[in-house]
Amino acid sequence: MEAADREQAVEIVLKSTIHAGSLSVPEGATGIVLFAHGSGSSRLSPRNTLVAQVLRSGGMATLLFDLLTEAEDQIYKSRFDIDLLTERLLSTTEWLQQQPQFQELVIGYFGASTGAAAALKAAATLGSDIRAVVSRGGRPDLAGPDLSRVQAPTLLIVGGNDDVVIGLNKDAYNKLETTKELQIVPGATHLFEEPGTLEEVARLATRWFERFLTKESKTT
Repeated sequence: MEAADREQAVEIVLKSTIHAGSLSVPEGATGIVLFAHGSGSSRLSPRNTLVAQVLRSGGMATLLFDLLTEAEDQIYKSRFDIDLLTERLLSTTEWLQQQPQFQELVIGYFGASTGAAAALKAAATLGSDIRAVVSRGGRPDLAGPDLSRVQAPTLLIVGGNDDVVIGLNKDAYNKLETTKELQIVPGATHLFEEPGTLEEVARLATRWFERFLTKESKTT
């Protein structure tokens, strides 16, 4: 499999189970963003697909993949099994790091809904190996005590009309001890379906990753 600037289907084998993914590496990319999808979502999520397209236009590689199998995703409990989601994200990160052609890419996470908690728990485990985390409408509170262990600069993005999740993100924000920001997008609900709101998420995420997802960030 060669790095390319076009999307290519990949199969990631985690404990003998195949997880489908979509990988794209623009020419000259130095960083890659792994997408941790939330409950009831997948690599085909139109919202995360749009964000990924904007990131690639900014020169970043992206990997969208399914944390759960189709059968697992039918089980409501599995969607909120943060430990399972975290284990899968850690294993996928290890898979990526073992691909010779991608070993020079620095890594960031983009998490949505429950996927945000998995991204933060995985970042806490991997320390400086993860350079940046962005959460969209996420449940970072579900990362629990691991929040204080996250080293990666973290951006929390929440819809201005998503009242309950705003409160949960504020609580999580206060527990983070790394470089951090909380951005509230006016007029947006949980899924950022209102005109222009998802584009604002993509803009904020791109700005964050451009700032921190660099080789230089390893030593700063």
